[in-house]
Amino acid sequence: MLTAAYTGDSTITVSEAEPRPPAPGQVQIRVAYVGLCGTDLHILHGSMDARVQTPLVFGHEMSGTIAALGEGVTGWGLGDAVTVMPLAWDGTCPACLAGNEHICQNLDFIGIDSPGALQAVWNVPADVLVALPHGIALDAAALVEPVAVAVHDVRRSEIAPGEKAVVIGGGPIGVLIATVARAFGAEVAVIELDANRREQIAGLGFATLDPCEVDQVAWVEQWTDGAGADVVFEVSGAAAAVLGATSLAKVRGTLVVVAIHPQPREIDLQRVFWRELRILGARVYQRTDFERAVELVADGTIPSDLLITKVVPLAETRAAFDDLEGGRAMKVLVDVQAGQETTGEEAAA
Repeated sequence: MLTAAYTGDSTITVSEAEPRPPAPGQVQIRVAYVGLCGTDLHILHGSMDARVQTPLVFGHEMSGTIAALGEGVTGWGLGDAVTVMPLAWDGTCPACLAGNEHICQNLDFIGIDSPGALQAVWNVPADVLVALPHGIALDAAALVEPVAVAVHDVRRSEIAPGEKAVVIGGGPIGVLIATVARAFGAEVAVIELDANRREQIAGLGFATLDPCEVDQVAWVEQWTDGAGADVVFEVSGAAAAVLGATSLAKVRGTLVVVAIHPQPREIDLQRVFWRELRILGARVYQRTDFERAVELVADGTIPSDLLITKVVPLAETRAAFDDLEGGRAMKVLVDVQAGQETTGEEAAA
């Protein structure tokens, strides 16, 4: 079977590997689609080299069908459509014992800390499977994981119906947060530098603004009748965005830090003090977030057709990252089965 692996130095190698049967307690998934995301970009750029072991078959946004069951696995059948909540926790650390298993202090994020989905068949523990409803399109279902991220972010914010949210950064996660927040009853505006993305986001019915052309503080104050936003989601990962985010929130408003910041950022703590702001981190998800995400994808709340701008075969995984970085795609999916019948050849950057 063909696999795509990060091998260091911004290189992805596509090569042949021998599939293994699932071990006891595991399920083998025939992987259909894998979404590429910002975390995968961090891996490609080497920002996570201290964490990952190369070669790493990566990928954690996925959909597929069950191909084989390991010994002792019950409750699942061959051909069942599934996705994976890619978290394995130890159950013994202080975080787990406090009920926060999803941010276990020794968390194995499957697809980063251990092998992921960019392979024809993938063996995973049965307890990480999440069932997909009958009839859901498997390409759309590959969005469930990032939608679960957005659901978790919005739930963490405790935004209420009728409140106003500002999303800083209109990439895939930013758009999903905006969509989920709207589904929760909020009114949403998105700050985004890229004109093409702003046009796409506006087409989804969201207010958008370019902070290079508009005074974002004045715009938000006018939009909120002088109060400021109830919730601000920082999704861009940019230093300037973090510094300016606190100026957009109302008295006792909430700033949710969603983006992965590879280094410490300057933040206006005087504003935090003055307005009694609340700053929250939002990392990964819980099973309830996944279950809600499946519902939102299945019922069409998530605009899958607009978000998925490109589908490529496994052999073109490296080139797909160039499209993402160049702003030529919102969300790229890898069709893992495409080309599996051919002989694998190494493809390096």
